[in-house]
Amino acid sequence: MKCIFLFIGMALFASGQKPIPVLIVDGFSNHDWRQTSRVTKWILEKSGRFKVDISTIPTDSSGRANWRPQFDKYAVVIQNSNNIHNKSLRWPEQAERRLEQYVKNGGGLYILHSGNNAFPHWAEYDKMIGLGWRPQSTGYALEIDTNKNIIRYSPGQGRSTGHGARFNAVIHILNRHPINKDYPAQWKTANTEVYYFPRGAAQHLTVLSCAYDSTGTQKMWPVEWVVQYGKGRVYNSSMGHLWAGEYYPPAYRCYGFQTTMIRAAEWLATGKVTYPVPAHFPTKDSTSLADENELDGAQKP
Repeated sequence: MKCIFLFIGMALFASGQKPIPVLIVDGFSNHDWRQTSRVTKWILEKSGRFKVDISTIPTDSSGRANWRPQFDKYAVVIQNSNNIHNKSLRWPEQAERRLEQYVKNGGGLYILHSGNNAFPHWAEYDKMIGLGWRPQSTGYALEIDTNKNIIRYSPGQGRSTGHGARFNAVIHILNRHPINKDYPAQWKTANTEVYYFPRGAAQHLTVLSCAYDSTGTQKMWPVEWVVQYGKGRVYNSSMGHLWAGEYYPPAYRCYGFQTTMIRAAEWLATGKVTYPVPAHFPTKDSTSLADENELDGAQKP
């Protein structure tokens, strides 16, 4: 399968397209943020569409206070930091304002898995991400009923955000979009978490897909959604789990997830998608995984 990605990448470079500049922001999380960033960079760059840099937030307070990411140099920012267990870990306020302006002015923001668990203190971040991991008292929660209609819970209703055990979830397309154009109506992703009661501002938001939470609530919940924030576009998804002690796990080896990541990043940058759906894309009944040994040695922890 490596040759398929290589062929696509070479064809795109041969067409004269310049790689799309992407910045991954990391530095702290309760997940394996180092490997998540490395593998995300590798997946995007092997497509031939992107050149990816990584900005790691300094761990010491003085270094963190002086951290000044140059968001405007990039077409897409991928947010891969999470302070759910240590609220004192924050971006400096100036960096928060820079991200807000970057997206308002037309930048693309990709909230990668646990990135939507982060920064409950930051009101504009809640607006940008649309839905995230929040307590019952905070924001609106969205559920999908059996007729694919959205049920909206007000603050205080329902429960706090959570998830059951990871499992191979069937993704149901709720709204067609350039990101999921030509996808099957249902496809199976590997070893993922389905968040129940994802909560937030839920403004200017379109749910792209949902999944049935078979290990917990026995209900259907959003998996992917996009948000319009000013002139900018935001993509947010609970897919992309990579935990400490794992190495290139099935959730990342899933061709459905990899294809979606590439297409979402392209859409965030350009407003359209040219990356094709591969022949080995998952089906409703079967996952489709890359070889666990395909990673370059430099990507190993």
